[in-house]
Amino acid sequence: MITGIHTLIYSKDAEKDRAFFRDVLGFKGVDAGEGWLIFALPPTELGVHPTDGEGSHELYLMCDDVEKTIVELKSKGVECSDVHNAGWGLLTTITLPSGGKLGMYQPRHALAIEKH
Repeated sequence: MITGIHTLIYSKDAEKDRAFFRDVLGFKGVDAGEGWLIFALPPTELGVHPTDGEGSHELYLMCDDVEKTIVELKSKGVECSDVHNAGWGLLTTITLPSGGKLGMYQPRHALAIEKH
């Protein structure tokens, strides 16, 4: 039936953001042709939240230790926002090379994935 999930990030500078995922985050990937990189992602989980408005989609990176991960990312020149305790996790925002924002958090909720 379902064999995977293909997630998209729309970017004003896709080439720089692809390089970020490859070189800074170290995600392995393949060239699908003409420089279009498709990355393998770490284990993933999906939450479905209720809304009164139109449905939308969000993407967050997860980490075991948000403070340590921020230090590692900042050493590579990545801008991260201050950490916010959202209850369900410790949340920060990463600024991509294109200027786009991507959430990252240390979960404090039960996980559906196995940690390696």
